[in-house]
Amino acid sequence: MNYTLQRILAAILLVLLSPLLLLIVLLYVLFYGGRCLYKVTRLGLDEKPFVLYKFRTMKEVATVMSEAEQQEWETFGKLRHDARLLPGIGHFLRRFSLDELPQLWNVVRGEMALIGPRPIIDAEKVMYGNYSKLIHSVKPGLTGLWQVSGRNLLTYQRRVAINVYYVRHRSLQLDLWILYRTIWAVIGGRGAY
Repeated sequence: MNYTLQRILAAILLVLLSPLLLLIVLLYVLFYGGRCLYKVTRLGLDEKPFVLYKFRTMKEVATVMSEAEQQEWETFGKLRHDARLLPGIGHFLRRFSLDELPQLWNVVRGEMALIGPRPIIDAEKVMYGNYSKLIHSVKPGLTGLWQVSGRNLLTYQRRVAINVYYVRHRSLQLDLWILYRTIWAVIGGRGAY
């Protein structure tokens, strides 16, 4: 799908979703106070760093992982039962992927696309090995084939394979299918934690 069209769609979505975004901000401030946005540097097109925006869903204090949690992290890149997750709103935002909505701004700015491989931090490049350049030959996406194929239920190795497949086979038809499947993945919360 054309990047310009995606930027226009993202701007329209930001306007349409602004009441929901405002509600999330108000609830966050009411229950937790402080900053509700989380900013992190990720790699974009051609491995160029950019600042990605998300709603904060985790405590700012780090916790020590058990050996089992460390193994789960190394396999999946996520923890199914993460003690750092904020109770209530943090879990809800993650379950329905609402924490990702601020990334529509990244799409409007041209740093991301609506559809593509999820943006990674620099330290994750090693997981992609020889495929890192290929993955970063397209803009990272707000949603993508990995998200609608099971997300965090899949190993990181499977995530890489799915992202490589997407980059090699991307098309308007595949992008439209991913957008359709994203709606159901978000509603069902499958693989989201």
